[in-house]
Amino acid sequence: MDNSIIFVVGGVILGLVIGFIIAKGLEKNNASKLIKGAKKNAASILKEAKIDGENLKKEKELKAKERFLELKAEHEKVILSRDKKMAEAEKRTRDKESQISNELSRNKKANDSLASKIKDYDHRLDLLEKKQEELDKLHKSQVQQLEVISSLSAEEAKEQLVESLKGEAKNDAMAYVQSSLEEAKLTAEQDAKKIIINTIQRIGTEEAVDNCVSVFNIESDDVKGRIIGREGRNIRAIEAATGVEIIVDDTPEAIILSCFDSVRREIARLSLHKLVTDGRIHPARIEEVVRKTQKQIEQEIIEVGKRTVIDLGIHNLHPELIKMVGRMKYRSSYGQNLLQHSREVAKLCGVMAAELGLNPKFAKRAGLLHDIGKVPDAEADMETPHAILGMQWAEKYGEKDDVCNAIGAHHDEIEMKSLLSPIIQVCDAISGARPGARRQVLDSYIQRLKDLEDIAFGFNGVKKAYAIQAGRELRVIVESEKVDDQKAADLSFSISQKVQTDMTYPGQVKVTVIRETRAVNIAK
Repeated sequence: MDNSIIFVVGGVILGLVIGFIIAKGLEKNNASKLIKGAKKNAASILKEAKIDGENLKKEKELKAKERFLELKAEHEKVILSRDKKMAEAEKRTRDKESQISNELSRNKKANDSLASKIKDYDHRLDLLEKKQEELDKLHKSQVQQLEVISSLSAEEAKEQLVESLKGEAKNDAMAYVQSSLEEAKLTAEQDAKKIIINTIQRIGTEEAVDNCVSVFNIESDDVKGRIIGREGRNIRAIEAATGVEIIVDDTPEAIILSCFDSVRREIARLSLHKLVTDGRIHPARIEEVVRKTQKQIEQEIIEVGKRTVIDLGIHNLHPELIKMVGRMKYRSSYGQNLLQHSREVAKLCGVMAAELGLNPKFAKRAGLLHDIGKVPDAEADMETPHAILGMQWAEKYGEKDDVCNAIGAHHDEIEMKSLLSPIIQVCDAISGARPGARRQVLDSYIQRLKDLEDIAFGFNGVKKAYAIQAGRELRVIVESEKVDDQKAADLSFSISQKVQTDMTYPGQVKVTVIRETRAVNIAK
């Protein structure tokens, strides 16, 4: 068995050796075939590459020849253009040379002509100098002959002639100036009169109609009793709240309201109308209605100011100035309504400024505002002249310098610095001096009533002060917290002594000090 295995293994090994030898022979045969094929392929590739290289070489040579030809053609074009430009430049040079030669020939001719003219002029100058010398000799001889004849030297004759001419010129100038001045004065006076007359004729105005009383009409005399109230408490409450004296007499269906201040009088009239219409008349209701009426009057003042500036064509006026314009409706100057007077002055100024070639809008503005200082807000303002106070307000609220100067200078408190100022002054005089414009007595009467009230306000603790009975009575309402009963009596005496010392008035003035204490509670 061992032998059989050996034979088998030996056979296998032998088979493997024989197979390996056979495989090697086959591999060698295949390798030789592959080498031969590779050599053939390499030879064919080299042949093709050689053919492609020759073709490429030929193609590059053709392109190089074409590029050479193109460059050659371009070079030839450049050379031709350069030659052409050089030929043109040569031609221009030849033309310039010919022109220069022509100019030189003309200049030579001109120089020759100029030289001949200069020579001719020199000759003429020589002749003129000789003639001038001859003339000088003749002039000297004539002057000498004249000096011998007139027994005067030439300088003396000149001085006499100059003095004579100066005298004649001076006389002529003085005569001309005198005639011009007389003509200017005559013309200016005529023109001024014409402008003023035309201005006055074109403005229609009313006469003074303000007074110190208003009549309140009622439906029946039974209403009078309700207005008076129990023991007169209602009428006293109305007088205390409004500062107006209410006169209830035998005049049928009428009650008279007396007060120098038209604002108070209007507040009292409207308040009475509301109370009578409503039917509830008692002190608390009276005070409530008076407060509401005061607010209504303030709003009406603003509306009046707005309507006024719109009617006059004045724009961009400060709201505070509009309010002052509205308040002028309830002020008077010598019996002339202040708003009516200011509107009249504004219209006069506008017409006059237009006639003189000035700005009529500025003139109207200054004319309307020239008396706003007559409606002061506080007592301290009353010590300042109304023209200066109005100018200060106008400056404060942004008015133009010309307008401010016209307001301040219309009574000559300050210097006039523009043509607008004398126009305002003249128109103010025209409006106030025309017949029926003002009442002198009324103004002094109103001033006396204002002075009475101002004296009362000068004492501490005074809340309200009203001058009534045409200035024969002064009612003073004091603050109960600051003034007791004893001080009220002392205050009445002090005020009466102050009035007696500082004021001049007919008859006597009764001073009444009113002190009221209230206790108010609310039931809920």
